[in-house]
Amino acid sequence: MFSLPKNVTLIEVGPRDGLQNENNSIPTDQKLAFIHALQNAGIKEMEITSFVSPKWVPQMADASEIVHRVKKLGRQLVLTPNARGAENALEAGAESIAVFVGVSDTFNRHNINRSTAESMELLQPIITQAKEDGHFVRACISTAFHCPYEGFIPPAQTMALCQQFVRMGVDELSVADTDGMANPSASYSLFLALKEQFPDILITAHFHDTRKLGLANIYASLQAGVDRFDTSAGGLGGCPFAPGATGNVATEDVLYLLDSLEIETGIDREKICAAVDTVAPYLSRPIETAMYNLYKRNH
Repeated sequence: MFSLPKNVTLIEVGPRDGLQNENNSIPTDQKLAFIHALQNAGIKEMEITSFVSPKWVPQMADASEIVHRVKKLGRQLVLTPNARGAENALEAGAESIAVFVGVSDTFNRHNINRSTAESMELLQPIITQAKEDGHFVRACISTAFHCPYEGFIPPAQTMALCQQFVRMGVDELSVADTDGMANPSASYSLFLALKEQFPDILITAHFHDTRKLGLANIYASLQAGVDRFDTSAGGLGGCPFAPGATGNVATEDVLYLLDSLEIETGIDREKICAAVDTVAPYLSRPIETAMYNLYKRNH
């Protein structure tokens, strides 16, 4: 039996990564109710919104209002794709920011119209300034295993990009299987290497459940020593620039796995499902995760 972590932190990404691709316009009050219900369930770290152009992501047009009105509890991350986004986020009162870049040049160009190298060059002063001002900085690494345009991504390429971010001074690396093509063997190998090479950096695994391997990849990552995972209540999410990618691995399903392994999270699975209830009526598609459906049958 592999040695597994005794405690795991789940970073809830539903309010940002989960809702950004939702077709229905969700009222700000409802987003806040969702966030606060997640907090009530025991979530201590969460992506709450994104400071992106409302032209491209209209769902996130209320980012400033979300930051102003949200209950300040735990680490609340906001995604900032560029200097303007970072400036707007910090002006709104954000204390922790997330920047992102794809390992794949082609994906990065589809996403933010720049090569990976160009993105990194532009992110350097943003990260430097944020750290000088005392802010927490999370780096989100997209297409860490596979790209929908370029195919397989060599692990060395992902490791090199992570190394660049570490040199820039980030606090956390969130390494993502953006299109859900990772398998347990690849997940174990990559995250074991990341944990060994960057022992002083928070390493977080981010899986999509496109091919129903999300939980298997999480178990493999646990075996590699990972104790931080991005999850999305209700399995909400996807990526508009990764054709075919479905939602993030569901918080409630991950909690069932961790509970069965007697790994502590401090999060109440029933309350996570209750949080999903606050937003489910506003969504364009039904919630179909295993634990949420069980919850609905029992309530």
